[in-house]
Amino acid sequence: MSLVLAGLFVLFLLMGLPIAVVIGAAAMSALNLGGVPLMVVPQQMFSGINSFALVAVPMFVLAGDIMAQGEISKRLVAFADSMFGFIKGGLSVVSVLAGMFFAAISGSGAATTAAVGASLVPELKRKGYDAASAASLIAASGTIGVVIPPSVPIIIYAVIAQESVKELFLSGFIPGIAMGVGLIAVALVQGHRRAYPRGTALSPATIMRTLVSASWGLMAPLIILGGIFSGIFTPSEAAVVAVNYAVFVSFFIYRDLTLSGLYRIVLRAGVTTAVIMFVIAASSVLSWALASWQVPGAIASFALSLSGNIYVLLILIMALILITGVFLETASALIILTPMLLPLAAQLGIDTVHFGIIIVVGLAIGMVTPPVAINLFVASTTANVPIEKIARAVLPYLLVLIVVYLLIAFVPLLLAL
Repeated sequence: MSLVLAGLFVLFLLMGLPIAVVIGAAAMSALNLGGVPLMVVPQQMFSGINSFALVAVPMFVLAGDIMAQGEISKRLVAFADSMFGFIKGGLSVVSVLAGMFFAAISGSGAATTAAVGASLVPELKRKGYDAASAASLIAASGTIGVVIPPSVPIIIYAVIAQESVKELFLSGFIPGIAMGVGLIAVALVQGHRRAYPRGTALSPATIMRTLVSASWGLMAPLIILGGIFSGIFTPSEAAVVAVNYAVFVSFFIYRDLTLSGLYRIVLRAGVTTAVIMFVIAASSVLSWALASWQVPGAIASFALSLSGNIYVLLILIMALILITGVFLETASALIILTPMLLPLAAQLGIDTVHFGIIIVVGLAIGMVTPPVAINLFVASTTANVPIEKIARAVLPYLLVLIVVYLLIAFVPLLLAL
């Protein structure tokens, strides 16, 4: 029946159905053909989303959308520019640092790309930066948004793998920083080769002024992550705190948010959350079917029969994750791959937390790898540059992200803080 399931999945995918419908319809059809009572379907769908940890998903999505819309993101960019804008090609460095700052607030790659792009793209164009290259760098920086905590994909993985969200969050810092350092290195090389201009002159007074201006935004990750790691509140409670903090700062400190604006943001966040939850619910049925037919065990046995070398098998796993990220949206790929690959990772002796970071980073790279490259599409819209040009310009950044990905997989010490 597993072959029937795979065939139906491909068929529905080629028909152009939404991915959640593809997953749910394929699983339900295969179960029906296998004589399994369809009462299992609603039971597993409810079971898949009946988790307190998933409360954090809509809240972090909403908090990220609120902070991306107004002054919080703009002031974070201005602060980064005051510190590093003086470097030749410094705005490229600012693009990456702003992405890292916002990653520690939003938990979303697309939100990070949109927030940084809206703030920086006009200035990058005005200073003579290549528009396609600048947009692709911002899109690549957006991948850090799902690695540095808080991270929606990490929360989803934690629920599936029954692992600690706190431990996974803690392990996301160094990989996220490593991705940022790699992107900055490429950006600096390109800045010198293309003779990009210097930005804001280095001035202690300017740094202090922008620091004070951005202080409310900078405090957000300190409050959210500090509360989680100190044990004051759980990740789900932290997500609610993040929303309240974002609303308070936007309404009463920066005063850049109106009730009508908040209403539109809540609606958009609700739609995003509904899509994610539908995917999780449908994928829970698929995971149950795969487990019932012992597919994960068969995959593990087949992989181990190919080679007994842990490094060869790990490279095969990573290649599969990257390829899947090219064609599937992150949440969908994560929910499908985790139950299938986790038993194999366990047999190879890979720690559950380490594997979680491997799979999240691999799928994050898919956000800038066409055809399903959400960050590239967001950057294309923001910068008004054709997606084809951005897809070519992103190649140097894509290569360095893959190098960092290999380091994360084969040097587990990078996850330790």
